[in-house]
This record gives sequence, structure tokens and C-alpha cells, in this order.
Amino acid sequence: MLLFLVFIVAPFVAAIALSFFNWDLLTPAQPAGLANYAQLFGDRQLVHVLANTFVFALGSVVTHVAGGLLLALALNHVMNRILASVVKATLFFPLLISWAAVALLWKYVLDPTFGYIGYYLRQIGIPTPSFFADPHWALAAIIGVDFWHTIGYTLIIMLAGLQTVPRELVEAAQTDGASSRQVFFNVTLPLMSPTIFFATVITFIGAFQIFDPMQIITQGGPNESTMSVVQYLYLTAFQSFNVGYASTIALVVFVIVMGVTAVQFWASRRWVYQS
Repeated sequence: MLLFLVFIVAPFVAAIALSFFNWDLLTPAQPAGLANYAQLFGDRQLVHVLANTFVFALGSVVTHVAGGLLLALALNHVMNRILASVVKATLFFPLLISWAAVALLWKYVLDPTFGYIGYYLRQIGIPTPSFFADPHWALAAIIGVDFWHTIGYTLIIMLAGLQTVPRELVEAAQTDGASSRQVFFNVTLPLMSPTIFFATVITFIGAFQIFDPMQIITQGGPNESTMSVVQYLYLTAFQSFNVGYASTIALVVFVIVMGVTAVQFWASRRWVYQS
């Protein structure tokens, strides 16, 4: 409870209070009333970075849930336990690496000049795009890097969910003549829906707060095509020294995350199977 109060409640209350002030970190804060909130409605850059963040979050949710489920199903059918353990460890290992190291690694790997992916693409006659310098590729490339870095966590969640599917129900469906496809869509997938719902919520919350790869790899470019809302918040506070407005943006992020999560819980009543 003490940790929760110090690291969650206190900063949240401070953000609310600072949103009513103008403060540059150097001079005493000056009351601003609702000026910071009024500024939100005319901030086109905020709309742009929110759109980037929603695209990233949607791409992250789709790739993680679909990829994690497919990998979990594949591993669940591997009979060799040693091989399955090695694959799980291999997929989970990148999660243990810091975002800074991952970002620098992939910035090198996807470099169009000396990155080895570009080298092999050129060897087979495929033109190498500038993954992080092209506005059409940059955000998709970061979604791919995020998938490589964090898919191990989603995989573990999906594997745990598969273990909750009663084997006798699967065997009963197979005895009644159901094909593998029918067993998956009519037995496994409905019983996996609580796990998929949990993975969807957790992935969206984490993806909407993404910061590290954008800041390290692209610095929000090119042409702000990869700037996330948290990166914009950071730059507003520590580059523009407008802490009051940055606090207001932080509250916007909180409201959006809470709102989307509430919608997900509401929608879950229509598709999540409660056994």
C-alpha cells in the first residue's frame, strides 16, 4: 500500500494539480486556470501523435494476440519437451533485454546501408527500403521490433490459457467426428476467450504508453510519423519546459486508456465465454 501511494497515487495527484499551473521547472509555478485544457483543443500536433499511438497500439494488439496464439498452438503440439522448452526460452529471452539495447540492435540490423537484412534482400534482387527513414515504413518497422521484443510475454499467457482448456472436451468433440478446425473454433477458441481478452487489455495498455523505441531509433521522425503521445509529453515537459501542459497531456493519456479499457470490458460480455 505504501508503494502504491508513493509511486502511483502521489504522482497522479501531482499531475492533476500541475495541470492548472504554468511551470518551467526553473521558476515558481504560476496559476493558469483552465488554460492548459483549452490548449488541448487547438493542438493539432497532439491529434497527430495520438493517431500514431492508436495505430501502433492496434498493430501491437493484433500482432501479439494473433502471433502469440499461433505460436502457443504450435508449441502445444510439440511432443519433445526439451525442444518446446528451448523454443519458449528463445522467444522469451528478448523480453529480458532492455529497450535501449533492443532499439540500438534493430537500428543496426534494419539499416539500409550496412544492416544484414538489407544485404540479403539486395542479394535476391529486392530493393531495400529505409525502414526507419521512410514515413511509410517507420511505424510498421517499430511495430515489428516491438513484436520481436515482447511476444514472449504474450506467448506465456497464451500457453497458460491453453492449459485451462479441458482435454476431455477436445476428445469428446473429436469422438463426435469434429475436424481439427471445428475443434479449434468451437471448443478451444471459446474457452481461450478470457485469456485472449486479458492479453488484449494488457497489450493495449502497454502499447499506448510506448516511448523507448521511438525516442532511441527515430526520435519521433521522419516528419513525426513515429512520435507517440508519451514521447510528445516528454518533449513538452523536458524540452519545451512546459510541465503544466505536459501534465494535462498525461491526464488525457490516462482518460483514453481508462476509456478504451472500459469499452473492452463492456464488449467482452458479447464474446468472452465465462465457464
